[in-house]
Amino acid sequence: MVAGSVTWMKPFWMVSVTHMFVEVYFLTQVALIPVFIREFGLSLIESSLVATVPSLLQLSANLPSGFMAERFNSRQLLFISMVTEGLSALLVSQTQNFWMLVLGVSAMRLCSPIYHISGLSRISQLVDRERMSRSMGFHNALGSFGSAIGLVVLSVFLSTIGWRWIYMFWAFPILIWGFIVLRSSQLATKASEYGKAEKGIGLDRLPIVLSASFLILLAAIGFRGVGYTGSTTYMTTYLVEARGFTESAASLIFGLGTFMGIAGSLNGGYLGEKIGTKKALSLAILGSVISLSVLGLMAEVYLLMLVYLVYVFFSSSVWSPINAIVAHITPRTGRGLSFSVYFLTEGLVVSITPTLAAAVIGSLEIWCIFPFSVIFLTIGLIVLQLLHYSG
Repeated sequence: MVAGSVTWMKPFWMVSVTHMFVEVYFLTQVALIPVFIREFGLSLIESSLVATVPSLLQLSANLPSGFMAERFNSRQLLFISMVTEGLSALLVSQTQNFWMLVLGVSAMRLCSPIYHISGLSRISQLVDRERMSRSMGFHNALGSFGSAIGLVVLSVFLSTIGWRWIYMFWAFPILIWGFIVLRSSQLATKASEYGKAEKGIGLDRLPIVLSASFLILLAAIGFRGVGYTGSTTYMTTYLVEARGFTESAASLIFGLGTFMGIAGSLNGGYLGEKIGTKKALSLAILGSVISLSVLGLMAEVYLLMLVYLVYVFFSSSVWSPINAIVAHITPRTGRGLSFSVYFLTEGLVVSITPTLAAAVIGSLEIWCIFPFSVIFLTIGLIVLQLLHYSG
């Protein structure tokens, strides 16, 4: 398949639709924690296992998924991702035991690294450099759409026939889509077939990937991730405790951000194509810094909501440039391992930041989450400028 020809469009959209299905449950588990507490009689610490155990399992699967992406073709891995998610959703829908719930949700999250590393590697090989940023924007927008529509459908089932039906509702379309993907001959090429693959297997290939530019990018992403994760994790807590919102109102505002994420993803892809991916990423982080700095100062409710949506817009604009830069500065035949290292870095940040931020909040006040996040976002922006990359 020749990058840039019309033949790239069908496999690109098949990968992107798979992304939508992967993300439909992304925020569901977090939104359902109060329901799990009530139905299974859990303490707050026990209920946190629904989030922490799947996150740790997903984190541990990043590097293995990168190695798999170098050895199996995309349709095989996307099929495995869809089947894993679909069958796990069926298990969760039927469970009457909390530990089976944790097992089902954990198995479901395995689909994410299997999909993302293989899917992003495939897109980076299908699409030429000029189309890369905008293509990543459309890909990420479909993922944001999946998260948003997942929350919408969840709210419908919660108010009618119960939370278990959200897992039944999506399981069968996901499984059907997995078999559609498996029949695609255009997703059958392995990474190693895009040129002569470097010698070495497993961790022996890391030196090929870990160039100075990639390490600088990982550092910038890491600092930026601490700022983003800290503010996102405790945003609803701030709205409830410091601003007096009800839990349902805070959740509604939080949910509206998922729709703004669609616009942000498209914006990041468009800007990356027009002004370059490094500049687009820098502007997105700068916009996040400014909007988050202003957010805590808003007295009026409508202004607070508006600034929050602006913040989510800029925060969502980073993913397309990041994915495009990873694809540009890493070896073509090492994309699977490159994306796995990137997701491993991001996963580590997501795992440790809530505890770090909680320590700061515990010793000070909830509003301190804003300067905490702004500082790390700013450090990430500064480190990014050290990246010698003009794409």
